[in-house]
This record gives sequence, structure tokens and C-alpha cells, in this order.
Amino acid sequence: MELYTNLRAGEKGAWLSIGTYLILSSLKLIIGYIGASEALKADGLNNTTDIIASIAVLIGLRISQRPPDSNHQYGHLRAETIASVVASFIMMVVGIQVLFSSVINLWNPVRETPSTLTAYVALGSALIMYLVYRYNLALAKKINSSAVKAAAYDNRSDALVSIGTAIGIFGAILGFPVIDTITALIVGLIIIKTAIEIFWESVQTLTDAFDIDEAETLSVLIKKVEGVIELIDFKGRSHGNMSFIDVTVTVNPHLNVWESHKITEKIESTVRRFNPYCMVLVHIEPYETRKPMEEDFHF
Repeated sequence: MELYTNLRAGEKGAWLSIGTYLILSSLKLIIGYIGASEALKADGLNNTTDIIASIAVLIGLRISQRPPDSNHQYGHLRAETIASVVASFIMMVVGIQVLFSSVINLWNPVRETPSTLTAYVALGSALIMYLVYRYNLALAKKINSSAVKAAAYDNRSDALVSIGTAIGIFGAILGFPVIDTITALIVGLIIIKTAIEIFWESVQTLTDAFDIDEAETLSVLIKKVEGVIELIDFKGRSHGNMSFIDVTVTVNPHLNVWESHKITEKIESTVRRFNPYCMVLVHIEPYETRKPMEEDFHF
């Protein structure tokens, strides 16, 4: 199935992120310690959480490739979502740790000026992360992977964080050492913000939330299918990159089984043209001369 082939291809982006973060986090923590830069050390800790997040994506992609079984008849596509929840908690803990250290340094400031080398390391890291972002974004578009796309946006955020880190370090070098600590504080807030966003998005998926705009678009397309008189019910949920929708439509009550079945096939093909990774379950009912009530629709 093409979906599982794409999931395997998505592992390349996860492995690239893991390898890059391993190198950059080690370099930042070492140079940040030697060069006396709290901001660079905070950036390095940020990258360690990114390693965990990337590993979570990789594990999720691996588990998601398992075929349906007796206990998981819809497959294991939500595994990467569960892994993202775990990663968000770990990122939150690290973010709080960075904030705590930054506040302590504000009350007990370190007088040592950070080395110029730390600023160059931050700038070099920003460039590398931007290149990784471009690669993962192109890969996400090619294989239509929301998980890889999320990883790409995380790469972009890390590039921006590193640029901010460099600015803070240069400010400290110019005689304002408190800027370095303030930048570390901001990095901690960014880590926490990212953790909350990942957690919220994951919870939405796990609680069967479905994009309202997509639901409305699919509803319009289904209503236009030849033979459909009314769309009286629509429900949708997401499992990883797959969407599952259940629809109830009314048709001419004088149609035979074969003619009704042809309408369901038209609905399925219409939906899949809009979203190739969408499974549709269609329930047919005979049309009755009544006005559909507003509560019949579920978006």
C-alpha cells in the first residue's frame, strides 16, 4: 500500500533530524560551557529535546507501518501521535529546567563575557537547521506526511532560536551580559510553547477532532455526486495520515441495490480525488419528503 511506503520514506527525515541534533546539541553544550554562554547551552538543551521528539516520530512511523490485526482493525496509525504526547512532556520538563536556570542567573548574574566562538556556533547551527528544514519540508510534500511536516517546522523553529541565540551572545560581547541570560530565558519559553503546541495537536487527534474546513469541503463534494439527494450525516476522524469518514446520504427509494451501490462508489472516488488517504464508509437511505434538520449534521 502506498501509505506504508510513504511512512517508510518518512523515516529518512527522522534519521536526518536525529543525526543533526546529536551533533549540534553536543557541540553547543560543549562550546557553550567552554565559552561561558548560557544562551548557547540553553539552545543545546533545546536540541536534546528535539532528539527525543525525532526519535518519537521515528518510533511512531515504525509502529504505524504494522498492518491491521484483530485488536487494531483500523491499523496502528495513531502510534506516532501517542509518541508525540510523550515527547511533549519531556520537552516541557527540559523547558522548565532552562527557565529555572535562567531565573537563577538573573538574580545571580555571571560576569564572564561569552566567547565570540559561541556566536559563530549559533549562526552555523542556524544555517544547518535551515537546510534540514528545507529537505524535510520537500520530503513531507512528496509523501504527504503530516508527521514529517511537523518535524520540518520544528527544524525551522530551531534555526530561528539559534539566530536569536547569536544575537543575544553578540549583545553580551558588546557589554550587556544580561542579554545572554535573557536570551536563554526566551529559549526556555520557546521550548515550553512548542511542547504545548505538540501536546494540543496530539490530543486533538486522539480525541477524534476533525478539521472543520475539510469536513465542509467534503460535504459539498458529496452533495454534488450524481444520485445523492441529501447528505444527512457526516462524521470524520484522523488516524495518523489517514482520515476515516462516515456519511449517510439519501437516494431515490426506487433504485435497486446495484444502482445504489454505484452511487456509493462515486462518493468514494470523489472523496479520494480530494484526499487519497481517506477511507469512506457510506450508508444509503431512501429519500423521504422531509426537510433535513440542522442537528443531523456533525462536523
